[in-house]
Amino acid sequence: MKGLLLPSGGMVGMGGEARRERKRVAVLVSGGGTNLQALLNAQGEGRIAAGEIVTVISDNPRAYALERAKRAGVKSYVVERNKREVLEENILRILREEEIDLLVLAGFITILSPDFIAACTIPIINVHPSLIPSFCGRGFYGLKVHRAALDYGVKVTGATVHFVNEIPDGGEIIFQRAVEVKDDDTPESLGRRVMEEAEWVLLPLAVEKVCRELGEDGGTPGG
Repeated sequence: MKGLLLPSGGMVGMGGEARRERKRVAVLVSGGGTNLQALLNAQGEGRIAAGEIVTVISDNPRAYALERAKRAGVKSYVVERNKREVLEENILRILREEEIDLLVLAGFITILSPDFIAACTIPIINVHPSLIPSFCGRGFYGLKVHRAALDYGVKVTGATVHFVNEIPDGGEIIFQRAVEVKDDDTPESLGRRVMEEAEWVLLPLAVEKVCRELGEDGGTPGG
């Protein structure tokens, strides 16, 4: 079964901000960084042209994603999960210092607070390993999502890239792609196929779309 790309309507933009040739992108990560690697690969292949990944931020000092950033020559930061308020203040500070135009959550485990969302004046997008509104929201992450899909008996799952708002996985959908569930799937095999067939396809497309639209006059971030 082939997945479908379903673009959302609406434009995004940052009113009053000076336009750049390429928008500056920061990626938030917590673990291995496979989605980060998909973005770096897409950038290297020219599939992300309207934006550039310039910063990687992790809430886990042992995240392999930091090694991926180092190999790609991308500046990285660690903001450890002590107090949520301090973590979020540090992320906001980095975003300001690095003049970031778009924030991407790519396997970032910490749920950002409504106060952070309100204080962050740039678009934030997230990739989630299901077809929202199924198997999403607080508590649904990683293999838990795929285990829930298998327990429910769905025949199709997939991934969604969406704007981030104060509701976990509740923001406007940018793209979705369907992935068939096989009879012999385990949470691990299903998760791997969703990554390869959906997440790694959609996330670069969404970054390019949002960065391109940020470069156009007018518009406001989705959410």
